[in-house]
Amino acid sequence: MTQPAKRRLMEGSEAIAEAAIACGCRFFAGYPMTPFTELLESFAAKLPQAGGVCVNAESEIEAVGMAWGAAATGARAATGSTGQGLSLMQESLSEATRAELPLVVFNMARGQGDYYQATRGGGHGDYRHLVMAPIDVKEAVQLTQRAFQLADRWRNPVLIYGDYLLAHTAEAVAVPTADAAGEADAAGAENAARASAKDWAVDGSRGGSGAPRNLNPIGMTPGEKGIDPESFWKRLQAKHDAMDREESRWEAEFVEDAELLVVAFGSVARFARHVVRELRTEGLRTGYFRPVTLWPFPSQALAKAAQSAARVAVLEQNAGQMIDDVRLSILGHAPVVPIGGISSDSAGFGVGPLLNAGEIRRRINAALQGKEVQP
Repeated sequence: MTQPAKRRLMEGSEAIAEAAIACGCRFFAGYPMTPFTELLESFAAKLPQAGGVCVNAESEIEAVGMAWGAAATGARAATGSTGQGLSLMQESLSEATRAELPLVVFNMARGQGDYYQATRGGGHGDYRHLVMAPIDVKEAVQLTQRAFQLADRWRNPVLIYGDYLLAHTAEAVAVPTADAAGEADAAGAENAARASAKDWAVDGSRGGSGAPRNLNPIGMTPGEKGIDPESFWKRLQAKHDAMDREESRWEAEFVEDAELLVVAFGSVARFARHVVRELRTEGLRTGYFRPVTLWPFPSQALAKAAQSAARVAVLEQNAGQMIDDVRLSILGHAPVVPIGGISSDSAGFGVGPLLNAGEIRRRINAALQGKEVQP
């Protein structure tokens, strides 16, 4: 019987790296840029001890190319950056998606201004990434291991959306071992089989002219005359539709009778949840909803959670991005109002005054009273 992992005090970056390595990640490439740098440093320190390779690349473009190559061989591989660095990777990430590469990508963002980038992408063609936003270090460990499992299951990139606070907060967490990291649900056996088989991998076992393997974004099959990109892309569309149906995740509290429903994601949601719980003890009918997956966005779950709400308040640390998805989910059932905004420090890392329970309480109280929130 596998012994449960012991809890240790670790910063988020270290815990995420250990979680990835524990579930089989053996290649990581990146270029240093705060707050991603600490994650790269953690992989550099820990991957060689597990028989893996970590490369400090010349740039983000080289990093994603290296990770692409490693993933194409069947290795569990990952890369990452901040939003600025991921902008340089967008072409490769869209191509990797349509080449069906199970790549895990980490965005240790500067605040929450990369929501559009994460959920819409800046690449070309019809493609989708699974996107998950952990609320704390414990969940970051869980979602990191889940990301590698989902990447293998769907043969699709998966993005973990973190931030400066997540990367630098120290919490007592347990990182499951390789055996314990496997899923206990029905998809576990499927994921294990996919991770071990990977009969699509370009591993050198079928080179030469005898039906070699080829991973590409246009559906080109070696040995066949011509290509049929339209049929290939339609198959990918069907796969992404299935991902949309099956992979949305969320957290909700006090939604049954909430007059005001507060919607938030990532680190900011941790503060919002705390304030909502306090207001509930004071008799104020507030509710809380957090999309764990930013794509697929849990639209149906949010619409259900907002059924009793007179207003829906969106708390996000940007000029207003997730609010678009909230409005599409609510479809006019209730007014959707912004209570967040741009909030940063002088270094631009996103550690601003909005990460303060008192300030969030002020904004939620204003929304409860039907007032416009003043930054």
